[in-house]
Amino acid sequence: MANFLIEGENRIGGELPIHGAKNAALPILAAALLTRRSVLHNCPDLSDVRAAAHILEHLGCTVQREGDTVIVESDDGVYCDIPDGLMREMRSSVVFLGAILTRCGRARVSFPGGCELGPRPIDIHLASLERMGVNIKEDHGDLDCTIDGKMVGTELNLPFPSVGATENILLAAVLAEGTTVIHNAAREPEIQDLAGFLTAIGAKIHLKNDGTIVVEGVETLLPEVEYRVIPDRIATATYLCAAAATGGELLVTKTEPEYLAAVLPMFEEMGCQVKTGPDLIYLKGPRRLRPVRMVRTMPYPGFPTDAQAPFMALSTLAQGTSVFVENIFESRYKHAAELMRMGARIKVEGRVAVVEGVPALHSAQVRCTDLRGGAALCIAALAAAGVSRVSDIAHIERGYERLEEHLSSLGAKITRE
Repeated sequence: MANFLIEGENRIGGELPIHGAKNAALPILAAALLTRRSVLHNCPDLSDVRAAAHILEHLGCTVQREGDTVIVESDDGVYCDIPDGLMREMRSSVVFLGAILTRCGRARVSFPGGCELGPRPIDIHLASLERMGVNIKEDHGDLDCTIDGKMVGTELNLPFPSVGATENILLAAVLAEGTTVIHNAAREPEIQDLAGFLTAIGAKIHLKNDGTIVVEGVETLLPEVEYRVIPDRIATATYLCAAAATGGELLVTKTEPEYLAAVLPMFEEMGCQVKTGPDLIYLKGPRRLRPVRMVRTMPYPGFPTDAQAPFMALSTLAQGTSVFVENIFESRYKHAAELMRMGARIKVEGRVAVVEGVPALHSAQVRCTDLRGGAALCIAALAAAGVSRVSDIAHIERGYERLEEHLSSLGAKITRE
């Protein structure tokens, strides 16, 4: 298992273009099953994206990468099963369920793997698909799904705006018979991007401001599409946190400030200077950060749960006390114990974490517990005195493209071991 060695107390500064969004690319790759040829630009080179490509290849597709462009060709001989080993490579693998059902009329998959963030049940996915006419049986840990004829449109009221469930319903509804109405659907930019891709291949999808999505089923979809994946808002927030933690000055380009409307005010509250343009964000960190009074993670357009860990790393250096309330996942404070190895003062009680800022952090050997927690440890190490070893970085590589290269280009002293 590879590690990062990070020498701290070096300011992060310069200019950095942001890669495509992991959480947009994955469902779009699943949607590529619904057309014969997809050319996807700005598709990030991540281990999760490679895992999705492996699933597509197992299903009978050919997948080719040329720089940041991925080309998926899907012929008539698509398989309808995903073996357990491939499903366990990433948590979002379940999004292939809706696409396979639409393409094949049946599917057999196991439960997904990925980061251990506590229970992330797929009961909303399954209940919604059953309402659309899918017969689902659990067989020795696998889900055996079949359809009698075609899936049918229906009205669905989601108990929680689940991103994954919304994606699976969209993939199932585009060729269903009739109209599907999703109330309390997820509204994340990545959902909008999947809807944009599906619309580009001929789907009829209407996104309403109140969180309702209306999908009118069509008979056929277009055979070819060329599409560009949106920039990664969480990667954007992470690099901005790195600059803020080190008192640096960073210009992030090829990004979308609108996607971070709930995040950028937090930087300003902590004393950072923030300016935005049509596709860029400029941040200058203060000499000493101020605390952020309250960070509550919420579904979009609220503060994203994926940005909670990087901001916690930032708050460990603030002059005062910050409070975090995690409302999405039950087990998303595992990085707190690792930050405390570096001198952070954090008290966790259930879904609440109280962070008392310290004047400085020190180096330590720390271990990545999950994707965003790993990014938080790198941010802390960049600001800490001494050389830190960050292990189990495979978690980080699921969502950040060439992190060490990008940080090195911005002035960090980071090497892979």
